[in-house]
Amino acid sequence: MKKLVLLLALVLMLCIDVAAQVEYKVITSVESIVSSGLGRSRIVSASEDRNYKDFTSSRSDEDDERNKSDRGEIRVKNFEETKLLNFFNLGGIRFQNIAANDAVVTSKINTMVEEGWELAFVTSAVESDGGKDDGQGIFITRYIFKRQKSQN
Repeated sequence: MKKLVLLLALVLMLCIDVAAQVEYKVITSVESIVSSGLGRSRIVSASEDRNYKDFTSSRSDEDDERNKSDRGEIRVKNFEETKLLNFFNLGGIRFQNIAANDAVVTSKINTMVEEGWELAFVTSAVESDGGKDDGQGIFITRYIFKRQKSQN
């Protein structure tokens, strides 16, 4: 009986260790909702990592010194950029462009799944045109993937 309990405990510890070895990757699509097709639309994926701790400081009532990390060190110079079509052209909204973007995003998702990633979360937001003189707007979607870390 003791051997069975010990074996179950060992198996449980291995399962917990495997479950803890997860990595995440964020892919972002930015689609322009600027009229006349003047905006830029892309899928963007970082090819290098950053540790948020390198750019984080703790503030309190006693120590209220601002974060002095260098923004230039945060920038990622190695990234993948995939062109997408804008939602609008001179004639207005282009449903063909939306369908084309869906096809490209689907291809990206399918490729990520083939590479062992699982789509875990999707979140999106809009910053839309604020009126006659604004002329700005984007539709942004973040696709958050996860997979088991390789044991290399």
